[in-house]
Amino acid sequence: MDRFTTPFGFNSTAMDVVRGVDLSGKRAIVTGGATGIGVETSRALAFAGAEVTMAVRRVDEADVVATQLRESTGNPSIFVRELDLVDLDSVADLAAEWQGPLHILVNNAGIMALPELERTSEGWEMQFATNFLGHFALTLGLYEALAAADGARVVSVSSSAHARGPVFFDDPHFNFIPYDPWLAYAQSKTANVLMSVELTHRWSGVGILSNALNPGAIPTNLQKHIGGMKTPVNLRKTPQQGAATSVLLAASPLLDGIGGRYFENCIEAGLLEARPGDFSGGVAPYALDPENSRRLWRMASELISASPPLA
Repeated sequence: MDRFTTPFGFNSTAMDVVRGVDLSGKRAIVTGGATGIGVETSRALAFAGAEVTMAVRRVDEADVVATQLRESTGNPSIFVRELDLVDLDSVADLAAEWQGPLHILVNNAGIMALPELERTSEGWEMQFATNFLGHFALTLGLYEALAAADGARVVSVSSSAHARGPVFFDDPHFNFIPYDPWLAYAQSKTANVLMSVELTHRWSGVGILSNALNPGAIPTNLQKHIGGMKTPVNLRKTPQQGAATSVLLAASPLLDGIGGRYFENCIEAGLLEARPGDFSGGVAPYALDPENSRRLWRMASELISASPPLA
């Protein structure tokens, strides 16, 4: 299968990607959609005419952002909903209260490299719970809305850090493996890719496709636990550039019919043979492996006590 390419690249911005794209009548949810690359994703989708709901933890702060986006995009249909990804009741509430079709779901929110092992009330490792399990539960909960869209896209934000480690199926919550902030982050980001692979396999028959992406190195609040950016300056992106690949996967007609893949710099990433020692990118084979994706789906379903549609 040939790698999928587009006219866009490293320097493209989210607004470049949606130029000429009409999302009128489309409805989108962007988790973490009021900060970092999330706000630029929300901005671009709204500018193209979509109704955008920013699902966030801090509603008051997001309300201010939503007001600014309505003014800057001329789109009044920008809304804020509360969402705490490590609280399954919060996740279930958002999904249950959603009415009508959902055309775009961008699983964007995340945390990175928590210095100490933190757990949810269920005992789950916090990065795995936030970056993957909460999004998995939300996506399952929104299945009917996605299916009703007759051509929905689910976008999951991963990271080049996924190449630091696979999913540790026998010990995902570091009960035995000594906790390492980067291993935990890597696992969660590998899981995001595998979710897109399996979701496309299971749900493409009802018109739901999913892709995952590495947004690149963008200075945001995500780096608060690691003392700032470590990536060479010439390889860093602005938030507007960082959101470009998310928006491409969410909105561009170029991606019609494309699912189960991993993108970076607005093109499909090449397959790695080993973890790169530089910042050249690529996708680890274990992150696209169909047996891993099936195993993860089963494990996550058991963890959240859910019966996934079309399982």
